[in-house]
Amino acid sequence: MGVMDRLNLLGGVGRAAEGIGDAARDVSEVFVPNATRSMELQTGLHRATLATAAAEFQHAGPGWFDRVINGLNRLPRPMLALGTIGLFVFAMVDPVAFSRRMIGLNAVPEPLWWLLGAIVSFYFGARELHYFRAPGAALPGALGLFRSRRARPVPRDPVIGNPALSAWVNERRD
Repeated sequence: MGVMDRLNLLGGVGRAAEGIGDAARDVSEVFVPNATRSMELQTGLHRATLATAAAEFQHAGPGWFDRVINGLNRLPRPMLALGTIGLFVFAMVDPVAFSRRMIGLNAVPEPLWWLLGAIVSFYFGARELHYFRAPGAALPGALGLFRSRRARPVPRDPVIGNPALSAWVNERRD
C-alpha cells in the first residue's frame, strides 16, 4: 500500500504543477496573445458571418418587379425583328409614305447613327455576356451550344480524338 500512497502524492504534485503551468500561460497571454485561440475566434467569426449571409440570401427569388424587368429585357429582339419585317410590308403597302420617311432618316447625322449602333451593340453584348458568365443560367441559342462544346474534355493526344489524323499518322508510319 505504500506505493499507492506515493502515487497519490505524485498525482497531487502533478496537479499542482499543471495549475502553475496554467497560471503562467494565462499571465503570458496578457502580454502576447495566444495565436491558436486567436485563429479559432477568427474562424468562428468568419463562419458566423457566412451563416448570416447565407440566411439572408436563402429565400432570395425573383419578385414581381424582377419578372417585369426581365420581361421588358426580352422585348427588344422581337421588336427589332418584327419592326424590320414591318418596314418591308410598309414599303409595299404605301411606297410614297415609305420614301418620305426614308428621306427623313437620311437627314439624321452620321454621329447619331454611330451612337445608336453603340447602344444596340452594348445592349446585346452585355446581355450575352451576362448569360456567358452566369453559372447555371439558361443559355439562349448558339451561346448554349458554344458553352456545351467548350465543356467537353479535350483528349491529351490529338490523334486519339481525330480519326482522320489517326489515319494520316498510320499512313506515314508505313
